[in-house]
Amino acid sequence: MSAAAAAGHPTAHLALVGNPNCGKTALFNRLTGSRQKVANYTGVTVERKEGRFTGPSGQHFRILDLPGAYSLQPKSPDEAVTRAVCLGELASEPLPDVLIAVVSATNLRLHLRFALEVRALGRPMVLVLNMMDEARRLGMQIDREALARELGVPVVEAIAVQHDGAQALVELLDRGVPPAPTVATPVDLHAETARLLARTVTFSDTVSLRDERLDAVLLHPVWGPLVLTAVLFLMFQAVFSWAGPLMEGIKAGMEWLTGLVNGVMPEGPLRGLLTDGVIAGAGGVLVFLPQILILFLFILALEESGYLPRAAFLLDRVMVGAGLSGRSFIPLLSSFACAVPGIMATRSIQHPRDRLVTILVAPLMTCSARLPVYALLIGAFIPDTTVGGVFNLQGLVLFTLYVAGIVSAVAVSMVLKRWFSVSGQGDTEQPLLLELPAYRLPNPRDLAIGLLERARIFVRRVGTIILSLTVLLWGLGSFPAPPEGATGAAISYSLAGTIGHALEFVFAPIGFNWQICIALVPGMAAREVVVGALATVYALSDTSDAATQQLAGLIGAQWGLPTALSLLAWFVFAPQCISTLAVIRRETNSARTMWLSAAYLTTLAYGAAFLTFHIAKALT
Repeated sequence: MSAAAAAGHPTAHLALVGNPNCGKTALFNRLTGSRQKVANYTGVTVERKEGRFTGPSGQHFRILDLPGAYSLQPKSPDEAVTRAVCLGELASEPLPDVLIAVVSATNLRLHLRFALEVRALGRPMVLVLNMMDEARRLGMQIDREALARELGVPVVEAIAVQHDGAQALVELLDRGVPPAPTVATPVDLHAETARLLARTVTFSDTVSLRDERLDAVLLHPVWGPLVLTAVLFLMFQAVFSWAGPLMEGIKAGMEWLTGLVNGVMPEGPLRGLLTDGVIAGAGGVLVFLPQILILFLFILALEESGYLPRAAFLLDRVMVGAGLSGRSFIPLLSSFACAVPGIMATRSIQHPRDRLVTILVAPLMTCSARLPVYALLIGAFIPDTTVGGVFNLQGLVLFTLYVAGIVSAVAVSMVLKRWFSVSGQGDTEQPLLLELPAYRLPNPRDLAIGLLERARIFVRRVGTIILSLTVLLWGLGSFPAPPEGATGAAISYSLAGTIGHALEFVFAPIGFNWQICIALVPGMAAREVVVGALATVYALSDTSDAATQQLAGLIGAQWGLPTALSLLAWFVFAPQCISTLAVIRRETNSARTMWLSAAYLTTLAYGAAFLTFHIAKALT
């Protein structure tokens, strides 16, 4: 297609389809770069990724990265959406001009079967052999031209993690829409896959030797769980150990900014808003960005390496005993980042009971929004010392908090399993069937894109939700002004102070003072707001310049250890934020389930905080 023709040609609509672990998203990132956006399909809580790119001739392309699917005979909402988009059945999506079926060249035995299903739709299609570098390294030889003849569709090679790894695909699409394949009669997918492999692929005897050797250790019934525990332990140690210098740099920047504002602005409401509201509140949350990114770095690296499905396999027996299945592992692990995508990821769980139980326990996983609260309290009350000459004590405490969330989820799952059994819904568990992808080194570019996206989301939350709530809290804490002759802190006489003192009656039995009670209210919108809210409350409660800069020191001096431990226990079970409640309502289509989730988590949080406070008080 010429540039002139392309100029008058409408944007071509493409759709990427393929099994999970085929490198489809890496190819999408390679094609679109930063020109992409993530949302949900209209009326459906299934994630859609849309991006755009331009071919050499000037032809414009719009491309969708559809949810990974194993079949076009849908057994989950993800697969149903993929099928509907491919057939043009969604009113919100045009029928794709070309379906791009992505397969991993290292796992053609599984992935070709799905590509044959896509071909049977009779739509224009391109087959992309991704991860060709890995296939060659493993000694595989794929006759691309023969495979194209056998399938009747264009076949191109790709290495999505390399700079020019998608060039062949772009050049093919730029030449125009390929003709639709002709499939005379339905075929047996398994038999046809075996025939294609026999005619077009030569396997090396050493193809899977490396993976077999690694799996002999990583899937061993004894060594496997030990390695998994060590990996998770290292992750939580790194959250404190690696992030320290970066956090100190951000703190220094906030202190410099506060000093700058105090130096150039006269004392008054506007200066108070900037220092006590914006810098103390939103800036107090921003300082924890390095810890959140380190946590995500580990999660992304484990996902890219092919280790996560193996971790699911290792934990399947334990999770079945707890009333879940191995398929619950990925949604629950995603919930360590945020419960919202974790709950949405339960769409891949086919069994309705397992899916419901996973949704109900997902909020018990310690999401990244709780990390700033944990880091603040641990930094204020746990000494930064080394245990055994190797382990950081603060990292050990953080690891314990995460383990407490996991143990709680297992306990709740066992209770729900027993309840379902009593109510007649405890039918036999379905066996876990998972693809174990080839091991591979995580690509730095994909890790960087993932971390950049996570940083953007966090900074956007700081700049919108968290900033808005802390400014609102500053207003509630500053007005009305204290009466003539008042001797206490001004916030004690404000609307926020009135609310805090009213709530203190409810929370006093678990050791919470009125300042904590104030912070819990905006924390319902986003948990990490609690840190900014505490910073704002104490900035308004203290007249010293250090109040906006040394929150950890302030609470360390004014709270007792039992109160700090009680608040940590509260946040292990912290009632969900509004976004989590909303996604539970959408995913289950049940307001009753949403309120049940909120009620049981609030009860657990209050009970755990009550026991923790009084036991710690008795011991100290």
